[in-house]
Amino acid sequence: MTDEAGPEPDQHDQPDRPTGEHHDLADTVESDTLDLDRVEHDLFGVEAALRRLDDGTYWTDEVTGQPIPDEVLAADPVARRNPSS
Repeated sequence: MTDEAGPEPDQHDQPDRPTGEHHDLADTVESDTLDLDRVEHDLFGVEAALRRLDDGTYWTDEVTGQPIPDEVLAADPVARRNPSS
C-alpha cells in the first residue's frame, strides 16, 4: 500500500519569519504609525500641489506671491514657499 497523504510542504511555502534579532511588536506598531503619518503628510503635499496647478498658482510663493525658482521646485515639487524669501 502507498501513502497518498500528498507531498510534504515545501520549506518555501512557510511564511517569512524574522531571523536573528528579536523584533518587539511595540516597535513594529510604532514604526508603522510613523510611516503612516509620513504618507499622510506626503499625500497632503501632493494634493496641495495639484490644487495649485489647477488654479495656476503652483509656481508662486503662497505668502509673498513671488515666483518660486525652478530649481526649488525641481528639488521639492510640493514646495509652497521659496526658502530664500
